[in-house]
Amino acid sequence: MISKRDGHVRVLPLIVANKIAAGEVVERPASVVKELVENAIDAGAKSIRIVIASGGAKLVMVQDDGCGMTKEDALLSLERQATSKILDVDDIENIDTLGFRGEAIPSIASVSRFSITTRRHDSDEGVEISVTAGSVNNVTSAGCPPGTIVEVRDLFCNVPVRKKFMRSKMTEEGHIKTIFTVTALSHPEISFSLTADGRELYRLTAATSTLERANDLFGREFTENMLPIKNTSQGKVSVTGLIERPNRSFSTRADQYIFINGRPASAPAIAYALKEAYPNRQGECRPAAVIFITLPPSMVDVNVHPTKREVRFTDNNAVKNAIIEAIENALSPKIEVQESEVRKREYSAPFESPSIAAETSLKTEKKVYTADTAPTLKLPDIEDEETHSAPVPLEFAIEPDSSASKPWTWFKFLAQTASGYMLIETDAGVVTINPQAARERIAFEQLMSTGNSQTTSQPLLIPETVQLSPSDFARIKASLKEIVSMGFQLDEFGRDTFKIEAIPQLIGELNISSVLATIAHDLAEGAHRRSSEKWREELIAKSIARSFAGSNMKMTEEGAVKLVEELCSCRMPYVCPRGKPVMIFTSTRELNRKFDRA
Repeated sequence: MISKRDGHVRVLPLIVANKIAAGEVVERPASVVKELVENAIDAGAKSIRIVIASGGAKLVMVQDDGCGMTKEDALLSLERQATSKILDVDDIENIDTLGFRGEAIPSIASVSRFSITTRRHDSDEGVEISVTAGSVNNVTSAGCPPGTIVEVRDLFCNVPVRKKFMRSKMTEEGHIKTIFTVTALSHPEISFSLTADGRELYRLTAATSTLERANDLFGREFTENMLPIKNTSQGKVSVTGLIERPNRSFSTRADQYIFINGRPASAPAIAYALKEAYPNRQGECRPAAVIFITLPPSMVDVNVHPTKREVRFTDNNAVKNAIIEAIENALSPKIEVQESEVRKREYSAPFESPSIAAETSLKTEKKVYTADTAPTLKLPDIEDEETHSAPVPLEFAIEPDSSASKPWTWFKFLAQTASGYMLIETDAGVVTINPQAARERIAFEQLMSTGNSQTTSQPLLIPETVQLSPSDFARIKASLKEIVSMGFQLDEFGRDTFKIEAIPQLIGELNISSVLATIAHDLAEGAHRRSSEKWREELIAKSIARSFAGSNMKMTEEGAVKLVEELCSCRMPYVCPRGKPVMIFTSTRELNRKFDRA
């Protein structure tokens, strides 16, 4: 065998160069959809139709009513470095289109059975060009509507290694739905449709606003939790969009859609600004957001990533300041509240904590609250006032159980603090308990110990429908077996929607939509952590348990005692499923030492 590595430099054959370029541009069928749809938008399309088969592996078809091409232009589009979007090197610094890389079309055509049919609006007939693995087979006249139709069949037909690494039909379809969602969200003025294996998944008519398009894509519950970001400008940078109300948040950025000059992209400065501007939440939660950043093309470099996923700004501070100001304005429509009234409310309800946003506002000298975050505090019930002012300790013995390691043999419930912590006295000292973490531990162990939907399910009197984002829907669907084992009974009910017939008994008071969304987000984060065969089951149980972290209700004395008793029955009562402490123990010996009573 003769080695080809003889040290000589050669010009690669065109078909080899195209395959190499395809490796950068065409990662999977979703990449093909992205490139073709962006071309359609740049061509001025008002209507875009997408058809896929077998997750895009067998077919990706994109039809638009844009400007179309002449025969000569269509042939040139198959040449590398051929584009209609830039003319010279100066244009690279002022790009105002979604795509400009000349190798996208020839790269796709080099690894598929490719055809393009196109006609300009001012022409009587169009042209059809067919290509197989980079070689042009046929060029003929065609009767077709104005615009362009591109069909990509048998992707990676001549690159078996790449084809082998493609995922399941459901996974690839999920990636395409994500591209569809992002593109449709950024261009509400365009009508879109998506059909998969003969089944229409989406049909979106042209919308008048981002909010209307978001409602069509994600459902009313999503949009009802969003606040508008009005056009806020700082110098040459303007910011518009939607931001989630500070009442629920998830631990990933899957629901954050960021667009820079109409292009979906990200940058470290944007992530920093979102974290800085949004009220601190428990853990590392991030708000759902749809944010459009507009600035002169010369201020942003979109060519730092092969697929333009990440950009670079010439003035990071200008972008960060504009985003921070826009989000703060959206969350804080100013309503003045008399300081005396605020203090009165706080004093009247010592067991109800103000919202996080209200606490943030209290730090300012003007005592400014917002329409959505001003504390709505409740007075304690009259019959409870004596208990609140002078709680009577109750003593409870713990029944022995060989299956669990009891943290104490008896306890007295003392009180619940204004910040929500529970205080109990035990045979060995004083314990401070975080009720939310305790609920998580109890729920997790109940779910993992039963795993039987017949014993844990609670049928709903009226079935509830839950619409999720396309990616979340796909993750839930892929893990239905494990989710059903936890006590859910759910079926597909239209586009990205489940009909819920039953739920786990222990989550009866929680929002079902939020629980499912939490599960989906955790599945996305934990997909790479497959250390055991039961990773999905454990992760879903943790997700359901984590949903209790948002419930910060004031507990009755009986409820607190019941919680402590259930916690004592857990195999691992000291930490929640996420590894955070459930309790802090202070021994009697330590108390005596600190009070110099040793």
